Amino acid sequence: MPERIASDHATVESHRVHLTRVGRTSRRQIELPGALSCGLDERLYCSLEGASAYTVVRAGLDGEPTIQDAFRTRAAARSRDGENLLAAWLDDHGLSAGDALVLDVLGAGYAYGLRRPGERVIYTPPEPPNATLSEIADRLDE
Repeated sequence: MPERIASDHATVESHRVHLTRVGRTSRRQIELPGALSCGLDERLYCSLEGASAYTVVRAGLDGEPTIQDAFRTRAAARSRDGENLLAAWLDDHGLSAGDALVLDVLGAGYAYGLRRPGERVIYTPPEPPNATLSEIADRLDE
């Protein structure tokens, strides 16, 4: 069973990020800090204040890595099929472009958490991926 970890635990690295709009649309995105070790098209676990979700790092209009959506499964995140949990979470909390969020690093390169500033969250991040199994899964997706 995965270990639970609090957002204020010494091992959690936190970054202040802001919501931005995607071009002139009402869609929102989160630009990822350059210090994070994740590249474009990587599938990540992304907890939304404790609710499990998955996302794919995509290029924003300026080419910078962003999170634009989140889904219930890895496959849905890749295909963008199903309810966008990130948009629903942002709407539930009345968050819009310009608002600040905190991005917690739960496992560099594979697991992150989003929360509102000042909120304490207990995360249950997944185990680190097995490199061999991840490579096989990526080949099957192609």
